[in-house]
Amino acid sequence: MACLGKCHCSVDNRRHNSILYNILKNEEHNESHKGRKEEHTGGYGQGCSCGSQKKVSLKSPQVTCKAASAVLVKTLRFVKSLPCFQELPMADQLLLVRSCWAPLLVLGLAQDKVDFETVETSEPSMLQRILTNRQGAEKKQQQEHQETLLLGNNLQQQHKVTQLPAASEIRWIKEFLEKCWSLGISNKEYAYLKGIVLFNPDLPALHCAQYIQGLQQEAHQALNEHVKMVQRWDHSRFAKLIIVLSLLRSVNANAIAELFFRPIIGSVNMADMLLEMLGAKI
Repeated sequence: MACLGKCHCSVDNRRHNSILYNILKNEEHNESHKGRKEEHTGGYGQGCSCGSQKKVSLKSPQVTCKAASAVLVKTLRFVKSLPCFQELPMADQLLLVRSCWAPLLVLGLAQDKVDFETVETSEPSMLQRILTNRQGAEKKQQQEHQETLLLGNNLQQQHKVTQLPAASEIRWIKEFLEKCWSLGISNKEYAYLKGIVLFNPDLPALHCAQYIQGLQQEAHQALNEHVKMVQRWDHSRFAKLIIVLSLLRSVNANAIAELFFRPIIGSVNMADMLLEMLGAKI
């Protein structure tokens, strides 16, 4: 992989299949370790369109949030380990990670067989909000109930910063996971798909857009060559994988953050957390 220290945004000097080598070097040692399902598949809004607008939350947030957090750490470790990513200017690294962390996470959930169950959750009504606000005012007037009212105020703040995802958004995630599992995508194929997602040359303000475009093209080529070599009898498999990849365009990063991380990080900004993780030794 050509060094980007001077960043001439050139793709001519890269070795053929360099991204293939870099990605596989990072992923092959995990080939024998298969993920397991954390929870059994649960029901989610189906049929009626009004049901798809209902808000949902995790049935077992302690288990699922822990699994999702582990996948996020693993995903960031994978990204940071790629020499071609490390050679990019820090500004480009941040742009790429901020734009693709959610689809990369969903791919990681599929790879590690992380399933989850959700339950419908009612948002606070207008009356509840008024009562909660009133509790916040009484807190200042009634010092003897400070501890109780502090709890109510915390709940109020939680309502302000939390926007529970709709059932339709979570149903899409479930359907995407099931689609990946039905295709039996291998660890190597997941690695190539991650490379295609990560190296997105269409983001505005990239300093090395041409170089990044070349990396994405290499990832496409590496995936195609791998499929032809390993599953030469399935002539439509490459097309199926690209179709699956196109589904990630519908991913809602806010819904992902609210469902999997808000229960454990509260009002912490995901962009700030990603920036911290990108600079940390994970």
